[in-house]
Amino acid sequence: MAVKTNGVVDGILPEELMKLLLSLATKWGDGLDLKNLKVHHLSGAMTNEVYRISWPTKNENVPRRVLVRMYGEGVDRFFNRDEEIRTFECLSKKGQGPKLLGQFANGRVEEFIHARTLSAEDLRDSEISSLIAAKLREFHNLDMPGSKNVLLWDRLRKWLNEAKGLCSPEHLKEFSLGNLDKEISLLEKELPTASHDIAFCHNDMQYGNIMIDDKTKAVTIIDYEYGGYNPIAYDFANHFCEMTANYHTDTPHIMHFNTYPVLEERQRFVHAYLSSSGNQPSDEEVKKLVDESEKYTLANHLFWGLWGVISAYVNNIEFDYMEYARGRFKQYWLRKPELLGASDDLLHVDGSAEPIHISPQLLDDITCTLTM
Repeated sequence: MAVKTNGVVDGILPEELMKLLLSLATKWGDGLDLKNLKVHHLSGAMTNEVYRISWPTKNENVPRRVLVRMYGEGVDRFFNRDEEIRTFECLSKKGQGPKLLGQFANGRVEEFIHARTLSAEDLRDSEISSLIAAKLREFHNLDMPGSKNVLLWDRLRKWLNEAKGLCSPEHLKEFSLGNLDKEISLLEKELPTASHDIAFCHNDMQYGNIMIDDKTKAVTIIDYEYGGYNPIAYDFANHFCEMTANYHTDTPHIMHFNTYPVLEERQRFVHAYLSSSGNQPSDEEVKKLVDESEKYTLANHLFWGLWGVISAYVNNIEFDYMEYARGRFKQYWLRKPELLGASDDLLHVDGSAEPIHISPQLLDDITCTLTM
């Protein structure tokens, strides 16, 4: 798959970006010579292309560093970029994440945070996991402008329509996209959405979007493209699913669901989240949120499955989006009977007698998994 970087080719930056960097360097008194720019591509991003750009300064031994985010192809199909920028600026003013330093046609320049991005292994470290949980509680407590309505279901329906419009007939059939509108309605009906459990969620709590200062143990959550109000259980579900991923291997599109966090890990994370307020939660409170989170993994599989299908058609970042989508849809159909049961009222949420048809390809995959 070809790599598209919206103008960054062999370290050569778009003219508009170079002008912005010169302006920033002048503002900071650096006296930048463009020939001294160092461009380092940061791997692991799947929506945008991300670069660390550095240059020497006049009075410091430490080079100046900024983060440059080149917007991925077709991202407007997933979210409104203007709204995402407003969210970014609002969170920055609230002391969350990096500062916005400037914008150009195909991207923006952000403050470079002097902390390390987590690895896949870090998510399984009990101390780091507890720090993430506490930071997520702080994030959920933010009062953000705009609608406080749950965005999950509308976004799923929007993405389903996008996927249907892009897909070949073969992929439409393989992923059973014609049936997913019923599945979305089923989940919306069955999954709990108590108003007091709705908060501003990150919705993409993978390890690459979390940073830590190893000295102070301060955790920073970054990259809010998919942020919005949702049930907090959905953010937990997403994070637990992401604990099966490693985007820095030769097969970054493969999620290893056999490493999904065991009950004890999930309970520990939820307990750390709830207790970060200073009050000790009851066993019942922990169990309730753990159970709800498990059910929301179904919505998460559909969410990222549709994301993968759309991305395969519109984004040229080197990542096997279609195979990733297959894995997520497979998990949806595999876990749905376990988490929701298989009664007739669940299969026919619209009241019809028409059964839900799963494509032969997905059915074969599920059968193989069950018999392994």
